[in-house]
Amino acid sequence: MGLFEGKKGLVLGIANNFSIAWAITQKLHEQGAEMAFTHLPDGERPKNENKVRKLVDPIGAKFVMPCDVCDDAHIEAVMEKTAAEFGKIDFILHSIAFAPPADLTGPTYACSRKGFGLAMEISAYSLLAVSGAAKKAGILNEGASILTLSYFGGEEVIPGYNLMGICKAALECCVRYLASELGPSGTRVNAISAGPLRTVSSSGVGDFDKMQLVNAAMAPLRRNLDADEVGSMGMVMLSKLSSAITGEVVHVDCGF
Repeated sequence: MGLFEGKKGLVLGIANNFSIAWAITQKLHEQGAEMAFTHLPDGERPKNENKVRKLVDPIGAKFVMPCDVCDDAHIEAVMEKTAAEFGKIDFILHSIAFAPPADLTGPTYACSRKGFGLAMEISAYSLLAVSGAAKKAGILNEGASILTLSYFGGEEVIPGYNLMGICKAALECCVRYLASELGPSGTRVNAISAGPLRTVSSSGVGDFDKMQLVNAAMAPLRRNLDADEVGSMGMVMLSKLSSAITGEVVHVDCGF
């Protein structure tokens, strides 16, 4: 019997098969989890929806629907759909981040006010918004777990990570405050800080290849991680195996 037999959850932020959220989702599925998914809203053509459905329909997605985390009505609609389909859930996986390329690739002192605000809203505030909406909707079972994704650039300066590092610092602080506030009701909130993996998000980061080279040269294991490794730890952090861990940023980066 899998760790997640009878468990239900919501996954926000899979972009494609290279997404860390997809690596975690596969491990959750292997352990018996039943899941629903959101995707970036599409225009006239369902490009984003099709990418997500291609991955999650074969594993029995309960539903797939659009969610713009800058729109409270979208988030509320997701929670209403979740309540209607599942009743209550046991976990939420939050894998959402964005910064306008022009603001991300340049020095932080040159980022625009508008770009800074948008990056913070999507990359950090969205965790507060999603967690708050789930709490308000009453869909979290006792012992539920919320997990988000960070990177070491939120703790130390990593050349090329720039504005996103500031956003990840804010995200990690959100994790700690949410853990304190949701803890009395039994909900845990944590983050995984993964080493550099090639994803849609990392493709927009300057000097990404150098980040991987440095990580492999300096990490105690002298290598970079693979997606399967971070997928396994994501599953653990959402499971009862981590029932006494909350407010933490768990580094999965070969010891870097």
